[in-house]
Amino acid sequence: MNGGPDYPYYNGEPVAITPGGWALVVASCAMAFLVLTFWPFPYFPLNFVSAALFTAIPLVALMAVSGWRPPAMFRPFGAKDIAIAIGFGLLTIACSFVAGFILSRFIDMTPNNVVTSVASMGFVETLVFLSPTLIQLVGEEVVTILPLLGVMWLCATRLGMTRHSAIIVAVAVSTLWFAALHLPTYDWNILQCLVTIGTARIVLTMSYLLTRNLWVSSLAHIINDWSLFFTSFLLGHGPIGVDS
Repeated sequence: MNGGPDYPYYNGEPVAITPGGWALVVASCAMAFLVLTFWPFPYFPLNFVSAALFTAIPLVALMAVSGWRPPAMFRPFGAKDIAIAIGFGLLTIACSFVAGFILSRFIDMTPNNVVTSVASMGFVETLVFLSPTLIQLVGEEVVTILPLLGVMWLCATRLGMTRHSAIIVAVAVSTLWFAALHLPTYDWNILQCLVTIGTARIVLTMSYLLTRNLWVSSLAHIINDWSLFFTSFLLGHGPIGVDS
């Protein structure tokens, strides 16, 4: 890990969050997911509303319980951070591909219908469709890293675990949580979500743990997901299409 500031909140820095505050923050992450799931606006420009609410709800909850300070997971973002994010984005693609390829030898894989739908879209339609995901993918990092920090706080301050052990438990719990959020997307294919989505999540989480910067893991996440979208687009519009 780098020599910069420690991870925020779990140890009372930059501000201590009460047990009730942590409960509100974690609940807000679940609420944000429910809003995204049950209040989707599929068409532009209202599709930005769901993405914005998904991202804003847990951030507002965090600010409310931390004295309305700016969220400490976000740090200054420079050229070095961009390079790290690109590297982790590519690593996420590679690791999840390998995990998915191995798993496909043993079970039937469920396609991501959102990704496959891009194959039939035009270029402008694809850009309009993808624009809100820039916000949503930042939100996915928020609703994953906040529970991670909450579990670290629980392990370190209430269960008396060492910092190292608290990080391991927090990564495991937040990975399971992130995989569970994707179950509806993959038709409740539990193994696929645990193995492929879980693998991608661990790599993305490592990018945050290394840099303590949610902008880095967010950009890595965008690179990973947008590579899937544009691959689907190219397959649908290339000389050898997906139906050929």
